[in-house]
Amino acid sequence: MSDAYDNPASLWPTPPDAAEPEPQRWVWAAMDPPERRERMCELATWVDWLRRTFELHNSIPPCWYRHPPVVEHLTALYVGWVRTYAGEQTPGRELAEADWISTLHNFTPRLQLAACAGGRHQEPPPRLPPPPGAAEAFEMYLFTSEATTTAAEHPAAAELARRTAELQAPL
Repeated sequence: MSDAYDNPASLWPTPPDAAEPEPQRWVWAAMDPPERRERMCELATWVDWLRRTFELHNSIPPCWYRHPPVVEHLTALYVGWVRTYAGEQTPGRELAEADWISTLHNFTPRLQLAACAGGRHQEPPPRLPPPPGAAEAFEMYLFTSEATTTAAEHPAAAELARRTAELQAPL
């Protein structure tokens, strides 16, 4: 596994006849358990590299994988990293690497967990069930709220009409 630590891009398979790997979609809930385990191992290898390379050992707790919101953020960072560093350079994206690093720094506060900061995992609080009648109240809102029942009207309808008229004007 040391090769993956030295070159995390080696984790991303390249189809033999493709110029670049097909974009992968990481939707954890849509994965079968064996794929989920395999992808979690792939993500863990990359997170270990990320923590070392960017000195994020104090920002990403060792129990990151036990916190679904942190897993989702790290997944987004990983997929973005793969597209940026392991894919073909897209014209007009000359600063893609710098953009990715900026994104990493913007995400870093979301990766920190005060409860687990000391290196000791603390389970997140249990999710509260929705209050009784919440589904019915939501349905009622959908059918009665002005936000969901008002007829469509573009805020710049006059400007759109003017532009359409100009395009259709006889020459």
